[in-house]
Amino acid sequence: MVTQYIERKLLEKSTHHRAALKSLEAGFESEPLSERVVILKETPQLKGMNTLIQDIDTSSEDFIFYFDRFCCLLIEQALNNVHFKELTVETSSGFPYHGLAPKGEVSAVMVLRGGATFEAGLRRVIPDCRTGRLLIQSNVRTGEPELHYLKLPKDISQHESVLLFDSQMSSGGSGLMAVQVLVDHGVPQDRIVFATYSAGRVGLHRLTKVFPEIAVVVGNMVPDIEERWVENRYFRC
Repeated sequence: MVTQYIERKLLEKSTHHRAALKSLEAGFESEPLSERVVILKETPQLKGMNTLIQDIDTSSEDFIFYFDRFCCLLIEQALNNVHFKELTVETSSGFPYHGLAPKGEVSAVMVLRGGATFEAGLRRVIPDCRTGRLLIQSNVRTGEPELHYLKLPKDISQHESVLLFDSQMSSGGSGLMAVQVLVDHGVPQDRIVFATYSAGRVGLHRLTKVFPEIAVVVGNMVPDIEERWVENRYFRC
């Protein structure tokens, strides 16, 4: 009897959750994307890299090389949303240079396992960046995202900016949960920058409706329901 009661409550919660996600889709076709969403401009270089990344005949070595390059561009764009302060330094010629430096620590959180594809690119852009991990998987019965593993820097709430990485985002369910986990750990929305190789319009609409203050950087816009494939090719399994 107790088991039946728990199962009924879980089913009700799942039904309400799916209904809430469905309601977030309202207006996604007519409303423009949030101004906080940046889609990389398709330059000839970017289109050339995308061609190799998307080509099924590209070797694993070339795929990893060009995907890492692409991730570097995504991370560099994401860093444009980091809060900076003015800083004057002395050049090797003895002249002052008036530049910028982050106001505080910038850390990164990978949504496993897709977000781990950003690791090599992150080390090239921010070699000493502290990182965290989230493992979010969809329940096979309900389709709801579930948090299975969490490892974050203890002082993440004090960091000036937190970069959040996932290789792909379609429905936005995992992205919503990942951002919520950071918010629950004291990270303000406006300090979160979500970066992904590809995203669907519905997922972006949902994410920015619930968390309007976060910044989002996207490499490519894709159909709203796209199978996850990037991590399979990147990790060769």
